[in-house]
Amino acid sequence: MNARSLRAVSRDIVRELGVFSKKCGKVDLSPVEAHILIELEQAMQTNLQLAERLRIDKSNISRTLQKLAEEGLIQWQAHASDKRSKQAVLSLAGRDVLRAVHAEYDEEIECVLQQLDSAEQQRLQAGLDLYRQALNAARSQKAYQIRLMAETDNAAVAAVIRQVSAEHGLSEERGYGVADPHLDQLYSCYQEAGAAYWVIQKESGALSGGAGIAPLAGADASVCELQKMYLLDDCRGLGLGKRLLIMACDFARNAGYRQCYLETTACLPAALALYKKMGFRQIAEPMGATGHHSCEIFMLLDL
Repeated sequence: MNARSLRAVSRDIVRELGVFSKKCGKVDLSPVEAHILIELEQAMQTNLQLAERLRIDKSNISRTLQKLAEEGLIQWQAHASDKRSKQAVLSLAGRDVLRAVHAEYDEEIECVLQQLDSAEQQRLQAGLDLYRQALNAARSQKAYQIRLMAETDNAAVAAVIRQVSAEHGLSEERGYGVADPHLDQLYSCYQEAGAAYWVIQKESGALSGGAGIAPLAGADASVCELQKMYLLDDCRGLGLGKRLLIMACDFARNAGYRQCYLETTACLPAALALYKKMGFRQIAEPMGATGHHSCEIFMLLDL
């Protein structure tokens, strides 16, 4: 799948669901108004919370809330902890209208589900969950980009590696990657065929992480190594590590590698969990000649 095909499918789904309609089926509510009532069914919220939840402009949500209040579908209550804010809450009339919306659309979607057997429904659920997760991750990553390392990045990449290593106690004295003699000149190490290094860059231009692929020293030419994958705290938990790893593995496949090897340590539990989730399996003995002697976990991925 590419971006254009996903956009085309998304457009068709949006149109089929009637998002561009002026009202929700037989109920005299716009799609935005219905979404607001559905959110308020879960919990009372401020206009700012609703704007963020629905991904629409605060001024637009304010006008819509005013209309719903005038129609008696919502009410305003004082905020429990912020005297300057008010929270919208569903009125009894709003709950009645929302029940009608649910009834109509539940019937429509039930008809959709009847087109699929149980196995197809499970695949649909899994696919939609993946799509939703990817959309959320992409939104959270808008302040970052991943690009190939430039020679001018040498100092910043070395600083990231040293900072993360110090955070987890991976010292030079203990023989971790931070002790590599070429740490301050990494760019030149990834200019050979079958090698690349990517960096995570913030909108400000500062770097927050990186990872590389290179032939595994002392091993068969079909095996590459995932090297120096480090992320600063500000970009963790956003899915950037997974995205970086996907790019690295795609590059490795396209470069003709059949396996990807890595060495890590139990001191990096989040990274270890990501490697396992992405299909890396732990092996008993190290491969190749990485020059490191402190990493106690060895992993391999069949590409």
